[in-house]
Amino acid sequence: MKTFPIGGVHPSDNKKWSKAKAIEPMELPDVVTIPLAQHIGAPATAIVAKGDAVKVGQKIAEATGFMSANIHAPISGTVTSVDMQLNGQGLRQMMITIKREGDEWAEGIDLSTDLVKECNLSAGEINARIKEAGIVGMGGATFPTHVKLSIPEGKKAEILIINGVECEPYLTSDYRTMLERGEELLIGTSILMKAVSVEKAVIGVENNKPDAIAHLSKLAKAYNGIEVKPLKTMYPQGGEKQLIAAVTGREVPAPPALPIDVGAVVCNASTAVAVYEAVQKNKPLVQRVVTVTGKSIKDTKNLLTRFGTPVSALIAKCGGLPEGDNRVLNGGPMMGRPMANLDSPVMKGCSGITVLSGAEALRGEPSACIKCAKCVEACPMGLEPYLLSKLSKKKAWDDVEKNDIVSCIECGCCQYTCPANIALLDYVRLGKQTVMGIIRARNAKK
Repeated sequence: MKTFPIGGVHPSDNKKWSKAKAIEPMELPDVVTIPLAQHIGAPATAIVAKGDAVKVGQKIAEATGFMSANIHAPISGTVTSVDMQLNGQGLRQMMITIKREGDEWAEGIDLSTDLVKECNLSAGEINARIKEAGIVGMGGATFPTHVKLSIPEGKKAEILIINGVECEPYLTSDYRTMLERGEELLIGTSILMKAVSVEKAVIGVENNKPDAIAHLSKLAKAYNGIEVKPLKTMYPQGGEKQLIAAVTGREVPAPPALPIDVGAVVCNASTAVAVYEAVQKNKPLVQRVVTVTGKSIKDTKNLLTRFGTPVSALIAKCGGLPEGDNRVLNGGPMMGRPMANLDSPVMKGCSGITVLSGAEALRGEPSACIKCAKCVEACPMGLEPYLLSKLSKKKAWDDVEKNDIVSCIECGCCQYTCPANIALLDYVRLGKQTVMGIIRARNAKK
């Protein structure tokens, strides 16, 4: 059974806390706040103002340029403000606030559960619907899907890979989606195949999800060109480059190279379902499944949640925070970011809320690096995290760039393996963010 060839770790997955919990709808919030920047690229521009009445699925913010995504109202009601609000990290960003009044959907959206299998649209028409619906990668990267499907001139897609790996510990939102919405996932996959003009698609699923593999394999028999491929369980196999290597054996070169440079297009499993809804049901992206989990959470759940719902409401739905020390992460324990503001909203890239309690919530006391090179051995990109961390701490940005920090996928394998409890990922993230800003500024002057 295949996996990627370099680095990686195998943390305890802790999916048992929520994997048996079927998807259930989260109650509609009375008020939502919708960030204009919840995707990679330029923030969307608000096209509504205070006092405007909106319906569910109505476009409220428009993509700014090619690398951006539309945003739609997740509830019906009245816009009460378009202003700066605190996000999950406690930083202010522009958001639209809507006060709910009923649950009235925009015209033309098919809310029935009837499957619509046949798609007679052209590739261009499919991509236009995906763009209009504001679909982005729902595995966490939030790359606008219409951009990913726009194959550059001179490039050719050879294979579509659907990422059903969900290697991040604790999280089960994609797993439940594969089990409960497998047919929609496969229709969405076939639509994506048509959009990029390929005849072969592979759905990669790690072998710690045997029931999902069996379920999708049975359904896939009715769809030409779609194969379900079991993969050896290894973190971070959900990374695009690692998944491409595991499925095809091809290695994506260092940035600015992209998966299309080796003929691959990769989309998340939940994204494929969102594509089905956008293309076949004319339904914009206004909700997603969010896993709320943790060893001390009273009642873990997989909640179908409208965007803009406060994270605190999801935690309350699951019994509230445990007593004592807690660290709440937007995402899983490997790549998730600690939250400073639990009243911040669920966004398009939020696949889970993980609550670490007690000793898990506390970081070990850092000590001096013992030069064991465990971080180097674990890095799936073949980098030297200890060096990148040290250079970033010293703000030696030229040297940080020369050592290929932009290739880092921020998976956290280095920090997970460090016996000295050094905050390697924190320093590397700082260095990567700084260097990418330097590169953007340099390119803007050309």
